Amino acid sequence: MSAITAPRHQFQAYPFHMVESSPWPLLMGNAVLSMMVSAVLWFNGIEYSSLLLTLGVLSVVFAFILWFRDVTIEGTYLGDHTLIVQKGLTMGVSLFIVTEAFFFISIFWAYFHSSLAPTVELGSQWPPAGIETLNPFAVPLLNTILLLSSGATVTYSHHALIYGNRRAALIGVVLTLVLATVFTLLQGFEYINAGFTIADGVYGTCFYFSTGFHGVHVIVGTLFIGVAAYRIYAYHLTSDHHIGFESSILYWHFVRRCMAIPLRSSIHLGIRLNPIKTIIINFTQLPYTIFDIVNLLK
Repeated sequence: MSAITAPRHQFQAYPFHMVESSPWPLLMGNAVLSMMVSAVLWFNGIEYSSLLLTLGVLSVVFAFILWFRDVTIEGTYLGDHTLIVQKGLTMGVSLFIVTEAFFFISIFWAYFHSSLAPTVELGSQWPPAGIETLNPFAVPLLNTILLLSSGATVTYSHHALIYGNRRAALIGVVLTLVLATVFTLLQGFEYINAGFTIADGVYGTCFYFSTGFHGVHVIVGTLFIGVAAYRIYAYHLTSDHHIGFESSILYWHFVRRCMAIPLRSSIHLGIRLNPIKTIIINFTQLPYTIFDIVNLLK
């Protein structure tokens, strides 16, 4: 029976996408759990933990690829991503970013609570006595410049795609991936050469916990943009329909504006500047990200 002669009740009478059962959320959850458990074992020097951690990371990447494959098929080949579905996806990404923002607010709270009023146990000073801090004008400054530059390149790629210039869009997104990769490598170099560990009191805990989670978000954002780069290359995205790319851009702007600048300035520059001034400087970046979210939801 053709679509022309089919009864009316056989057609979908609503613009929403009824998602079928999928194994990827369960697989992703188990993969992340195994990766985190393996990381804890690796931190404690357990035998074969490095192999388990590698397998955990590969499992997360594998689940990530398969999940995005299904979403790509639904949106590109099956036509399930209607305008209503696209708005829902954008709203979901925006709410996810809001939850991430509150998560990092708790990290900032811990840092400023400890730095604004150091306890007697810390020697009533910040950073605590015996901590050899990193030079904020070396790798931290370079990494901040890299993240800010990546925001320019990904925005260039977005506008190029809107105007139908696929080649320029590919160049912009590849440059973004290069900058993000260099940032991650420099972050690892910074950890290797740091003169303190996560066990060195509240300063070490705040430093590694905040910059570490920020680094994880950079890696996740890099994967998002990598998927978008492949879809641009494979002609999946058009100037009118590229909701996945827009979502990855919104997430990336959040990483670099609401997380990168406050984190790196509060941890690195905050050790030499007045913390109150640091707070004021950081929150001047917040309206720009709010503008990005509102503009994307229009």
